[in-house]
Amino acid sequence: MAITVNRKAITFTPDAKRVITRYFDLGGNVERIKGILDNIMNMPENEVSKTLEKIYARFSCRHRDLKKILVRHFMKLTHDFDFGIEPREISYNRTLLVGAYFTSEYSFESSAYFNPSIVEAPDQSGLKKGEIRVIVSFRAVGEGHVSSIVFRSGVIDANNEISFMSKRKNFVEEPEVIKRNVYSKAEFIEKLKEMKIPDDVRNYFNDRLEDPFIYGKLQECIVNALEEKEFSTYDKNIIPTIQWLAKSHYEITFAHDTDISQRVIFPISYTEKKGVEDARFVRFVDDDGKITYYAVYTAYNGFSILPRLLETEDFYHFKITPLHGNNVQNKGVALFPKKIKGKYAVLARIDGFRNYIMFSDDVHMWGDIYEIQEPKYPWEFVQIGNCGSPIETEEGWLLITHGVGSMRTYCLGATLLDLEDPRKVIGRLKEPLIEPNERERIGYTPNVVYTCGALIHNDELILPYSMSDFSSTFATIPIKELLGAIVKE
Repeated sequence: MAITVNRKAITFTPDAKRVITRYFDLGGNVERIKGILDNIMNMPENEVSKTLEKIYARFSCRHRDLKKILVRHFMKLTHDFDFGIEPREISYNRTLLVGAYFTSEYSFESSAYFNPSIVEAPDQSGLKKGEIRVIVSFRAVGEGHVSSIVFRSGVIDANNEISFMSKRKNFVEEPEVIKRNVYSKAEFIEKLKEMKIPDDVRNYFNDRLEDPFIYGKLQECIVNALEEKEFSTYDKNIIPTIQWLAKSHYEITFAHDTDISQRVIFPISYTEKKGVEDARFVRFVDDDGKITYYAVYTAYNGFSILPRLLETEDFYHFKITPLHGNNVQNKGVALFPKKIKGKYAVLARIDGFRNYIMFSDDVHMWGDIYEIQEPKYPWEFVQIGNCGSPIETEEGWLLITHGVGSMRTYCLGATLLDLEDPRKVIGRLKEPLIEPNERERIGYTPNVVYTCGALIHNDELILPYSMSDFSSTFATIPIKELLGAIVKE
């Protein structure tokens, strides 16, 4: 008997009007950059003012505090290249104009708006009986297929109808970035080992860094290491990647007068310059009752992937750190919403086609791994994986899965894991819970439905999911009917 799936009419599609500013990088072409600067420096002051007025007329309505952005990009240019230009030696308007020539707009969701996850929002005030406020994250894709994390806030009412607070704001806020400057030596050296940094290079830094150490000390060690005659050319080419690892620890903060739809987590560090992908958010309740929102996402630099842990309590301030351990160096890592017998637990897919589970005393460090599922039914013969964090029910941990079958069709399934020992599978659906219909199979990647997280409200599973890597929608499913079908299987 088929499970009742109530597909909602609501649809989220990409919006090319939403843009952020980026530093316009000319690839280090010093001669070209100098030519641009010479032209700007030779402009009469009145022409500088007129040019700026045109820029303000066209762009100030599209960005918060445009002048601040232009100054920031001027400072980055003069920091990276020494052309002898100091802000105090030129007019403020000329400083802004230089910044404008090294600024570009980026439409961060022009191509796709997909792979959603959903969590209960921190603020539940002012709601009617039976209502819940939620935050939904999406993977937004723009020019060059670069991915960002974006958000929407909505309310699910007593009848499980979903409404969103407002339209997406065209004014988009870029966060202030705070580079983390204190590091655990043991974690850092272990990560270098996972990255297969040669022993002699790794030992060099292990011997010279204190515990903990600051970013400045690491920079000093890198400079000294590059001057060491004992290192081969290969080793010296590897050493800069150590700096990239250090830069993958950072914090970001958004202004408190922003709507959540205005906050965009765009790639910042080298390890994620080609995208931050498929964030699996979870509302984590610690043993002492403290609530922290975690998300594991995939950082991609164009060559390799690196799982990252994002942490927040309020969706204004976020901490970003790497995950450590060979068995989490893959896509599809999802954290359980609470500890199990005093330990953190995550799901992972180390070989790309089976589901595994790990336990740890430290949310950043992962070791031993246990297989819990492999492809079993025709619709998942190619691979099976998790679709976000498991959801606690009286019958067990409800895990939404994805399976890939013939014609590379992605379907959603469901599995039930034992509450006390989630290594044990109680049951799983023999047939897909959701498979792409005619509307859902059309998009950037045909024949795909996918999600990064769901929740239960008013006795139904609230399931946001993407349609063929292009847009997103929602479905609701009676939870007793779903669990009964899984147990029966």
